[in-house]
This record gives sequence, structure tokens and C-alpha cells, in this order.
Amino acid sequence: MSSILTNNSAMVALQTLKSINKDLAMTQSEISTGKSVASAKDNSAIWAISKVMESDVKGFQAVSEGLSLGESTVAVAANASETITDLLNDVKGRIVAAQEENVDRDSIQADITALTEQIGSVVAAAQFNGLNLIDGSSTEDVQILSSLNRDSNGAVTAGQIDVVRQNLSTTTPATAQAFGTTLSTQPLANDAIQVDAVNTAFAAASTDPLASTTVAGGGTSTITIGAVQAGNSYQITLDGLSINTADGSSATGRRDFQYVASADDGQADVITGLAAQLTSFFGAATNSSDGYAVVTDVAAGTLTFSTGATAADVDVGAVFQNGGVPGSTAANGGLGALATLDVTNDTDAAAALTAIDALIEQSIGAAASFGTVQNRIETQAEFVSNLTDSFKSGIGSLVDADMEEVSARLQALQTQQQLGVQSLSIANQAPQTILSLFR
Repeated sequence: MSSILTNNSAMVALQTLKSINKDLAMTQSEISTGKSVASAKDNSAIWAISKVMESDVKGFQAVSEGLSLGESTVAVAANASETITDLLNDVKGRIVAAQEENVDRDSIQADITALTEQIGSVVAAAQFNGLNLIDGSSTEDVQILSSLNRDSNGAVTAGQIDVVRQNLSTTTPATAQAFGTTLSTQPLANDAIQVDAVNTAFAAASTDPLASTTVAGGGTSTITIGAVQAGNSYQITLDGLSINTADGSSATGRRDFQYVASADDGQADVITGLAAQLTSFFGAATNSSDGYAVVTDVAAGTLTFSTGATAADVDVGAVFQNGGVPGSTAANGGLGALATLDVTNDTDAAAALTAIDALIEQSIGAAASFGTVQNRIETQAEFVSNLTDSFKSGIGSLVDADMEEVSARLQALQTQQQLGVQSLSIANQAPQTILSLFR
């Protein structure tokens, strides 16, 4: 049936053309924005996911900036620690030189003081953006933002890298060791010292050897340490040692090795402390041909001194007194013990040799600690950068338009649009054919 009031063909053609125009507008929008999901109405679920991921990308960009700042801060501290280690090795070189006979110890002491001041300058300058990790101003760890962690429920927590501060300050209060002046009246079983079978507990108070024995070439002498109390002062004296001289020869001399026990020290600490001084001195100031050596037996409470078969006789003596004050060490915090190093006399020069080794170990430990954290930060920064790129790729795969597909669809829709217009034109001409029925 034909009707001049209702043109069904035109209505169908018109709806088809509207649908084509709508699809064409969406395609042109994808081309202009480059996104298949540009707003929530395009695909609300995908749009919501992409926005959460975009916020994470922004967060990780901030994390990356924080890691760069943290890496620079730690790098400054690590470089300063390594520089301080080199300077401490220079100090050790001066101390080793002071172990010899016939050297200008006052000049060497002046060099040590100058190097200590230089170390202080390095510590003070080792800051980045006002944060100094080695000056001992705080004991709290520094936290560097390293990641943002989102769980399955959408909750976000911040990941941190903890940087442990290291105290390499030369201004930390320090005290020099003070040898006791009060003779102990305790028997050996409690807290005395003896050389071989000679007990020193009841001799007159003095810093000269109270108990002594002579060790011939190839011989040994055993020193026994009793129970230890705070303030106990132990001295081992070796007289007749062959000590190197500045001109490359050797001279016979005496050296005293002292240890004052703290409240935390036990028998093992005293034994290992004295043995460390002896071993350091032998290595720095004597010839290996003399065969000087010390062997400890902590369980038995002894240390045994021995000489080479061709070595000259050595008198081994001991002093034991109470009322001493233990000096500051690396364990007391910082490098303040540098200020107490004194090489102007034999006894203190020998003690300084062991003390500087402990300070060097502390600075090496600090540099190693910062190096480990620095490596971790670099690894995390690289990971965050790669993760951010992965997030961007993931967002792109969700919302970006496939331009090849969009281009093909555009041409198809443009063709459909032209055909739709022609179809609508034909359908609109259909009522005019009715006129021929009335001619």
C-alpha cells in the first residue's frame, strides 16, 4: 500500500543514516583524541581502571624523584666515608712511623692533629640539601620513599628504604685512657695478673714490672689474667725488643702495652685487647726474622709471648693495678677517639696503633653500609622507571585507539554515509510516484 502520509522507506533510511552519522562521529572522536575510551560514557569500567592506573603512574613519578634525591644524599655520605677511610689510613701511617726508634714524634703528632682536623672538615661538608648522614647529629634512620603498594582491595601503602646513619664525627666527647694507680690486694683467683708463676697482686704499686721473667731465643712466656673488674689496669712490658729505626737498622728498646677494663669487659676482652696491641706492634715495628709472636687461650685466660730461635733475650714483665679509667674507643661512638691519640711516648704510641685500626674498621663499615644502600636505591629506581613504563603501556592498551582499525572504519562509514544519503533521497521521492495515478 502506498501512502502520502506515511513514508516507511524514508523513516528506515533516515534511522540508518543517523546511526551511520553517530558511528562516524565516534570514529572521528577516536581519531582526534587518539583514545577509544576518552570518557566514562565510552566504557565506564575501563575508564575507571585506567584512571586508577594513571594515578599510580603519577605516584611512581614522585617516587622516582624521591629516589633520585635519596640516592644523591647517600652518594655524598658514601664518598665522604671513603675519603675519611683514606685519611685514617694516612693517620695509621704516621702512627706506624712513630713505633720506630729515633723519630721526631712531636712532628708526627702534629701531622696526626692536622689529619684529624681534615677529617672533621670532611664530616661537616658531607651534607646534601641540609641532610648529613655521618655527623652523629641523630641516631634515627632516614626513610626514603621507594614504592607504592596497592593490594587486591585497592588499599595503598608506601614502601620505604631505611638508611642507617653512621657517626663519624671527630667532635664526639672522648676521654684518654688513665692507668690505675692503686695496687690490687685481691688474690690471683679473683683479678690478678701473673707472668709464668710470679703473681703481681701483692707487690708495691708501680708502673715498672712487678713480675718478670727472661725469654731467651726460641723461648716462651705465659701471662695469666684473672677475673676482671671495672678499672682493672693491666700492663705487659717487653724489654730488650729489637725495634726498627728510621734509617732502616734496628735498636734495642722497651715497650709497654696497657689495657684498662671497662664495666662491660671480661677476661676475654682483656686478653684479646692486649694481644691485639702486641701483634700490631710486632707487625709495624719489628722484623719478621726476630719471630716475635703472641698466642691467646681465652678459655685458660692466658696469652703466650714467644721469640724466634735467633732473637736476643727479652725480659717480660707485668703490672696490675686498680682505679683506672678506660679510654674512648670506636665503640663509644664516632671518631672522637682520634683526639686522644698520642704518639709522643712509647706506651701511648703502641696503644694508638690498635686504636686506629678500630677507627678504620668503623669508617670502612660506614662506607660499606652506604654502598649497600646506594646500590639498593639504584636498583629500585631502575625498577620504578620500568614499572612506570609498564603501567603506561597497560593504560594505552586499555584506552588507546587502534589507528589502523579506526582508519579503515572511517572510510567504510564515509561510504555508508554517502549511500545512506542517496537511499534517503530515493525514499523521499517515492510519494511523487503517486501523482502518476491521477493523471
